[in-house]
Amino acid sequence: MSALQGKGVVVTGAAGGIGVALARRFAAEGARVVVNDLEPGRTRAVADEIGALAVPGDASTVVDEARAALAATGAGIDIWCANAGLGSPGDAFADEEVWAAAWDVNVMAHVRAARALLPEWLERGSGRFVSTVSAAGLLTMIGAAPYSVSKHGAYAFAEWLSLTYRHRGLKVHAICPQGVRTDMLDAAGSAGELVLAPSAIEPEAVADALLDAIATDRFLVLPHPEVAGYYQARAADPERWIGGMNRVQRTWEAADG
Repeated sequence: MSALQGKGVVVTGAAGGIGVALARRFAAEGARVVVNDLEPGRTRAVADEIGALAVPGDASTVVDEARAALAATGAGIDIWCANAGLGSPGDAFADEEVWAAAWDVNVMAHVRAARALLPEWLERGSGRFVSTVSAAGLLTMIGAAPYSVSKHGAYAFAEWLSLTYRHRGLKVHAICPQGVRTDMLDAAGSAGELVLAPSAIEPEAVADALLDAIATDRFLVLPHPEVAGYYQARAADPERWIGGMNRVQRTWEAADG
């Protein structure tokens, strides 16, 4: 029997991409899954497909409703997957609204969920928080300043949660893939085609990587294992790393006209 059998799992941003792959995988493992996304029709369609519960709405505000939905089945929230996110391309001159939306969805939705979940989890001494970050949260993505900055924030918050509460039973996972074949990759345009598309993987591979990390309580989830080497190189020689990424930037600019 799977260790996830009967566990209560909430996946935000679960109407497509990585989110739907996570929801399907948890359901296949016997978990009681809540599917959350902004679009009610797509949210309910995924829930119906996998035998889950649909709780449409803003990922920042659905903890209580998701908890109530699971309680009706005799479960609580054991795992929260903070997966909803915005791609947010743009440079330093991107509109204030773009920066604010990226920060709100990619960081503050995680913070708000943690605020609502932590009291119960810390009292009972168990809980699992999964943050879909991105390799951009460890490194940086050209052409996407709001995305890169907010994903660094998401990674920092996940790391802070883990180092602060792991001795009190909280398990945290930060998923940091590079390109994944989703609508978000399509929306990344020519920068995504240059940097991410050549090594892009299917969303199901991300779900596999997370389940492996859950089995060993491993914090950092790298569906693209080569990201570990990039992260080490960035830390060991920042000047060389930035120089290399600047060459990628210039290649992109030249190709993009």
